[in-house]
This record gives sequence, C-alpha cells and structure tokens, in this order.
Amino acid sequence: MPPARVSVPEKSLRTLVSDLFLSYGLTRDHAETLTDVLVWANLRGVDSHGVSRVPRYLELFENGQANARPDVTVDVLRPAIAIVDADSAPGPVALTRAMDEAVSMARSTGAAWVAVRGTVHTGAIGYYTERAAQYGMAGLGIVAGVPNMAYPGSNTSAVATSPLSVAVPAGKHPTVTLDMATAVIALGRIAQLKAQGKPLPEGAAVTKDGRPTTDPAEAAIPLPVGGAKGAGMSLLFEMLAGGLTANPIVPAYHGGTEEGRRHRQNALLMAIDIAAFTPVEQFRSTVDATVDAIKALPPSDPDAEILVPGERGARTFDERSAAGIPLPAKLLASLSQAAADKGVAIPEELPSV
Repeated sequence: MPPARVSVPEKSLRTLVSDLFLSYGLTRDHAETLTDVLVWANLRGVDSHGVSRVPRYLELFENGQANARPDVTVDVLRPAIAIVDADSAPGPVALTRAMDEAVSMARSTGAAWVAVRGTVHTGAIGYYTERAAQYGMAGLGIVAGVPNMAYPGSNTSAVATSPLSVAVPAGKHPTVTLDMATAVIALGRIAQLKAQGKPLPEGAAVTKDGRPTTDPAEAAIPLPVGGAKGAGMSLLFEMLAGGLTANPIVPAYHGGTEEGRRHRQNALLMAIDIAAFTPVEQFRSTVDATVDAIKALPPSDPDAEILVPGERGARTFDERSAAGIPLPAKLLASLSQAAADKGVAIPEELPSV
C-alpha cells in the first residue's frame, strides 16, 4: 500500500507551490508571499492552514473571487492610520503588505493601525503578527469574513470564525504568539479531521439543520468558542474591520443576494513599537520572566508540560525545518497533478506518490 503521509523537503514544496501559483498568473513576488504564508503554517504544525489550502486558492482564482493580478493600493489617512485596498488579492499578499506598512509607520509614530478592505482568505493570521515581532514590535490582528459560524440563539451561519492574533518578542524564549479562531474549531480543521477519519470534540459544530454532531462529514456550522463570548468577539471584529473599511460583510450576507454571499474578508492590523514605551531588551526580559513564571507552576498532570502560546508551533517549526514537512500523500499527489496539468515542472526532490 502507498504511504498515507510523506515527508517533503521545505524547499521543494515551496518551489512546487510557488510555480503553481505563477501558472495562474500571479507575479513572482505575490506567488512567493502566498507560498511563504502557507508553508509557514505547515512548518508550525497548523496544517489546516497550510498547502492543503492551495486547491481552494486555485478555485478562487478560477471563479474570479480572487484576483491573480490585484491592484493593491495603500491610502495613508493620518501619520499612523492607513487602509489597504486589496482588490480581492489573496489574504497573504494583502495582509503582509498591511503589516509592513504598519511597522514602517510605527517606527515614527510609536503605534500604527492598518485596515484591509476586500481580501480573500487570510491564511494563518499569526504569520502577520509574528512579522511585527521580528522587527522588535508587538503585533495585533483581527479578521472578519463571510458568516460560517453559529450565533447564540440561532444555529444557522450567522457570523464568521473570525480569528485574533497577538504576538510579542521574547529574549531566550520563542516569540509568544496567540493565534485563535473565535470558533471552537475552524472549518479547515473539520476538513482535516474528516480526511483523517477522526471525530470532532463534543460541542464543536452542528449539522446544516442545527443538530449537534461529532461526525466531521456531517458538521456544517462551527460553534463559537465560549458561546456568547466567542460570538461577541466575532461580531465586534466584523463591526470594526467592516466598519472602518466601509465594507460591511454580515449585513450584506444576510440580505440574501448572491453578491452579498461572495467570499471576501476585511482585516485590521496593528504594530506597536515597543521602544516608544520602554527599551526593547527590557521588554524581552519581562516576557521571558513571565514565561518562566508560568512554566514553573505546579502542573495539574505530572506527565504534561505547561506551554505558552506559540511554543508548540515554534518547536514544530524547528523539527520540520530540519526533517521535512509531513503531508498526506493524497494531497501531494493532488498538488503534483495540478502542476502537471498547467505544465509546471515537478521538483526532482519531491517524493513520488
């Protein structure tokens, strides 16, 4: 029997995916940025937001919901405020540009906000907040999209599984990165569990007709994490990102028109220049001391380690960077076939499946 999973060299995977995006008309810069965000997710073990999303991006390019050649513009409204009009660019293209703009402005203003209007599928939001942390800044980001999650009192798709991420630089420890959806479980993770034949946790999703289920094949609508708390966060993210960009999504979606249900997202990113408040090394020391204090707590399970946000991902990143990225053989075969169909050369280092 063929293996269920294969180990893929990072460089070869990047080449395959980037060249595939190039064949769909993306510029080299945009193709590499999109690839970097997806591979970053795989390297950190967030496989639900990694290259398994490539077929979805290709579908969005093919049906015109995503723009392979977007005219991404930046409108600086005030010294620390800007709006990026994504022109339906892939989220990694638009949000990377937005965070870079925020970091650049924050160097002189201390902090900066950049809103993103009309992008599609943002990928792993932690990538962008960690980007700020790499420059010695703190990063914050929220995203709002088309409703796909239930709201208390209703089991239909009411709000989005809108994510939140905050990242701060550390010293001896890895960057501390919170990256969470406002749902108990993201749709990408549901699809992953379905492919693996594994059940969902209790209270994670309902079927199309609102019945609770642990069967990923029946799960259609995720439930908000913490009930009203997660739903409230998603709703306020929509009001902020949709309101500040003058591009509301939830009202249009529930208006029932085909255009209102078109896939699209808005985002709001912030970069904080730590040096504007305190010396960066002092801040890093504070983060390290805080991590040490948490990890020194008496464990409730002597066999379990206490982890802080982003720690597991940082370890996985190091492991997979050295040993390769494990992918389902079926996914690698699908990506290779998509490349072959477009006349894209398959890197020789890729394992055959």
